[in-house]
Amino acid sequence: MSIWNKLSASIGDFSRSLAGWFARAGEAGAGQHAPERSVAFTMAVIALAAKLAKADGVVTDDERETFARLFAVPAGQRRNVERVFRIASGSSAGFEAYASQIARLFHDSPRVLEDVLDSLFHIAGADGVMHPDEMRFLERVTEIFGITHRFRCIRARHMHHPDDAAYDALGVSPCDKLEDIRRAYRRLVRENHPDRLIARGVPKEMVKLANRRMAAINAAFEAIVKERGGTGAGVAELAP
Repeated sequence: MSIWNKLSASIGDFSRSLAGWFARAGEAGAGQHAPERSVAFTMAVIALAAKLAKADGVVTDDERETFARLFAVPAGQRRNVERVFRIASGSSAGFEAYASQIARLFHDSPRVLEDVLDSLFHIAGADGVMHPDEMRFLERVTEIFGITHRFRCIRARHMHHPDDAAYDALGVSPCDKLEDIRRAYRRLVRENHPDRLIARGVPKEMVKLANRRMAAINAAFEAIVKERGGTGAGVAELAP
């Protein structure tokens, strides 16, 4: 029996059925191949996605369609899945319980948790607007999943955010490793260092502009290093 057939057979009473599946998944030890784990996970993802769609107060057709596309709902099971989605989207309340269940089921598979969060970002942005309440929802789910260190990287894949200005200044991404960011920083230093302009005899005004540009590059790199818990060693000196 497919996961969607199991799901269809279990949604007569959504809340009671979901609780039952969760309990059996826990008794099975949340093993990778436990069938209960798959159904519990699927039902929790549907509920979590539905509650995210409701977070800004309105569930749009774009959000519903994005969910169906991301999770490849078989045509024959679409009505059953839509029913679960509709029931769960009645309110955004209680989403933390579903996020916690997914986190418990896949505590040993952080990549799955990141994929779920990626999918939620897709759904949140399906209507073309990322509402502040949706962002708070996603931040809280990330905390529950225990992958807060990946939040900025995942967010950067879906939207531009003011908090990422330092990365933008260096032409890098929050997903990049610090070694790669350091290489990009050093390249910018070589290309923009005022000493190069002084050697070419450019006007003083141009040198002043280069100094300001270098200050911005250094500040951006220092901010990223500090954010990642490193040190600012290697930050270039400015020309006088």
